[in-house]
Amino acid sequence: MKKIATLVLAAGLVLSAVTGAQAIDFKAKGQWIMSFDYGQGGSFNNDRGWGQKNEDAGQDQFEALQRVRLQLDAVASEALSGTVYFEIGDQVWGNADKGGALGADGKVVEVKRAYIDWMPPATDLKVRMGIQGIALPSFTTGSMVLNDDVAGIVASYQFTENVGLTALWARPYNDNGDYRTNGGNERKNYMDNMDAFALILPMKFDGIKVTPWAMYAAMGPGAFGTSYNAEGRYPTYSTNGYTRAGMYPAGGALHRNGSDANGAKRIGDYTNAWWAGLTGDVTMFDPFRFAWDFTYGSVDNPDESRLNRSGWILSGLFEYKMDWGIPGIVAWYASGDNGNPADGSERMPGFGYNNTNGFSNFAFDGDPYIARDAVIGHSMAGTWGVGARVKDMSFVENLKHTFRVNFMGGTNAPRMGRKLMDAGIYANSYDIGMENLYMTTEDQALELGLTNSYQMYENFLVNLEASYLTLWMEDRGKSRAALEGKDYRDAWNVNLAFVYSF
Repeated sequence: MKKIATLVLAAGLVLSAVTGAQAIDFKAKGQWIMSFDYGQGGSFNNDRGWGQKNEDAGQDQFEALQRVRLQLDAVASEALSGTVYFEIGDQVWGNADKGGALGADGKVVEVKRAYIDWMPPATDLKVRMGIQGIALPSFTTGSMVLNDDVAGIVASYQFTENVGLTALWARPYNDNGDYRTNGGNERKNYMDNMDAFALILPMKFDGIKVTPWAMYAAMGPGAFGTSYNAEGRYPTYSTNGYTRAGMYPAGGALHRNGSDANGAKRIGDYTNAWWAGLTGDVTMFDPFRFAWDFTYGSVDNPDESRLNRSGWILSGLFEYKMDWGIPGIVAWYASGDNGNPADGSERMPGFGYNNTNGFSNFAFDGDPYIARDAVIGHSMAGTWGVGARVKDMSFVENLKHTFRVNFMGGTNAPRMGRKLMDAGIYANSYDIGMENLYMTTEDQALELGLTNSYQMYENFLVNLEASYLTLWMEDRGKSRAALEGKDYRDAWNVNLAFVYSF
């Protein structure tokens, strides 16, 4: 009898566990992209002394690629859920390392995001913990400081219908290098973390949104390096290219003595960085819309002022919504370096460049699918520009067109550009401080782009895009004849993408 009772009790526990499991609501969504690229990133390479900022500079003129993203949400209630987000790709057809060669057995599955959402009982506080997408506020271009997947905690609370508050802590880097002290003999991974803390205050009223925000970050001296050498000099930076490039002056440690890439002074304390911004979106005068972003940022190194960096960027757009499309004007201006490397950099610092730029699909990283972009760079720091565009033109059902033209230039001093070139810094592989093609006030570029999107089915989109970019760059010490003899070409691209989303 006891055995029967025990079996009944065990069966009850199993059934109750099954019942509890069935209470979880699983939701799935995802996206497949098949992309076909034909073009060239432009020969803005060492032969011209500018450096091409497209990380795919070595790709073929024609390439076929694909990417799959799958998201699974496990929802227990409005107060508790978990999310895991996988990415397969980008897979280049025929490339063995990326799983696109014959046999297709490459290890290309990535965990893009993995987090839990929960709310404390009897409160309206929302908390998200884990690897997640974090973007600082922007109503124009997208954030030039942080817009990427990162591990952290975000807490948000809505005080009233009009005012809320978001606080976050993010840890972009920790325990990645082999940073040691005393000639590399002790304390492996010592002080190699980077932590960021931010407050965001979104305010929404009738026809206007305004969001002030501020962020502080601390960078350990080993966050981007390996170890000190025997002389106690800081090592050549070896990891975390995007962040490293956006947080230091052009040339980085090279500025300490002008010749030794490892530098000559030991850094032993945390570097402090902070940003503050104000962004707004005005729609009260519909069909007119006006939006702006202003951001200022600074990096202060306590041991070496030559590694300091500070600057600002202001961007704005003006649109008029019509029945057939949305014509508009865009503009931006970002501070640039002066001619003195001894006082650091006057460009705005930033990290986490995974931004779909709202102004540019080709010169910067604005393409929403898999295509060549970011030919000039991932950030607009050190540049200015004006542009005109017509968004979402539609004369046939389910078919939309967007045309854009941007004229842009650099805000960095020509003297600094020549000094960098004399030092052998070409900015073609995310050198220190080179998150962009380094453009001076004597450099200009023109970007043209046309996007055509056809919604064939509710969940299936066909996108055809053509882009062209030409540069007018100053002569930085080489003869024009020598430069033109290096097969100089402009950048262009045609991309056909098939997108299935569910």
